[in-house]
Amino acid sequence: MTDRDILVSCLQQIVSSKVSRVVLLQAVADTIRHIGDYRWVGLYDVDHAAGVVRNVVFSGPGAPEYPQFPINKGLTGAVIVEKRTVNIGDVAADSRYLTAFGSTRSEVIVPIFDRANQKVIGTIDVTSELRDAFNPERKALLERSADVVSPLWHT
Repeated sequence: MTDRDILVSCLQQIVSSKVSRVVLLQAVADTIRHIGDYRWVGLYDVDHAAGVVRNVVFSGPGAPEYPQFPINKGLTGAVIVEKRTVNIGDVAADSRYLTAFGSTRSEVIVPIFDRANQKVIGTIDVTSELRDAFNPERKALLERSADVVSPLWHT
């Protein structure tokens, strides 16, 4: 089995479990982080009515600097507006980046869509201390992961 197959299989098992959403989301974040060997993974809810993005869980060294922020801010704001993954190979060169960890060099944020595939209702945020850490294969795997775990946002 490839890392891709292992990750997708693990995530499918998590999603089908019958425990609380937060416990399941924590398992998702931990699984993505460990299988991908990433430094940090955060899962967020997008609350369009309140105009905010909220961190639900994270896996890695420390809580996010911005556990809640306006829906139109940062790289996540770009994901919500553009309705597509944002993959930044050098966060220092992108003015939209909200510094969360001083050692972050690259970041990818993947949208979670509503059932109609029209609105971003959550995100998977993955960071690395390495520049250009998220090649096309890693980006595609994270997008596949978002599809697999999206039922956890469809509550």
